[in-house]
Amino acid sequence: MLTPRVWWLAVTPVDLRCGADRLLVTVRQALGREPLDGSAYVFRNRAATRIKVLWVDAQGVWLAARRLHEGRFVWPHAGDAVWMLSPEQFAWLCAGVDWRRLSRRGAGLGRHV
Repeated sequence: MLTPRVWWLAVTPVDLRCGADRLLVTVRQALGREPLDGSAYVFRNRAATRIKVLWVDAQGVWLAARRLHEGRFVWPHAGDAVWMLSPEQFAWLCAGVDWRRLSRRGAGLGRHV
């Protein structure tokens, strides 16, 4: 069961053909975060029609993929490396809804470089 405390969106698109090991390296090097911190990391393709979620728990690594049949995932346009979302905002994102407009907190929990 996926139960991370925080969901981090990697703003820059990645090649989703890569697997968990390459995404773990991306979290460390490109995002400057530690993948073992209990957070989930969400990556998207260039067209914003597919995402991959990477999460490390005490037993191993989770890697999940989601594809929209229509439309695109709503993604930040800022120059930051990652954005932090609450679990509720992540659920809206997965449903293809603009999580930035539905959030009472504004455009997310906050930007993080």
